[in-house]
Amino acid sequence: MIAQLLICASAAIVLLLGTLHLVYTFASNKFQPRDPALGEQMQKVAPVISRQTTVWRAWVGFNASHSLGAMLFGLVYGYLALAAPMALLRDGFLLGLGVLFLASMAVLAWRYWFRIPLIGISLSLLLFVTAVVLQALPL
Repeated sequence: MIAQLLICASAAIVLLLGTLHLVYTFASNKFQPRDPALGEQMQKVAPVISRQTTVWRAWVGFNASHSLGAMLFGLVYGYLALAAPMALLRDGFLLGLGVLFLASMAVLAWRYWFRIPLIGISLSLLLFVTAVVLQALPL
């Protein structure tokens, strides 16, 4: 029961972060460059990979897809923890995948992002790993 709640809490954190990120992407100026001239240039210039988009459109698309990935993780793992906790907690692949995903996100947050996502993802990882360890302990 404790492991199930820990995974729910872990998933809720990632779902919240992903949802906030999506809202910030489309309903705020949080991801706008502080230099308006840079934003204007991003809207005019195509990346090397394709002339069919602009750096700005790629930036918005990246942020939106990044948000959706975090939300998907939160929804799937939260759902499994609530609806099928024994199936989730006995599935080494799903547990390992969850740890790998969160650990990868923590490394990205540490290397490329800022403090708030790093704290949130690190807490989510800690809760998830604690759940995995508790589940592995003999009763």
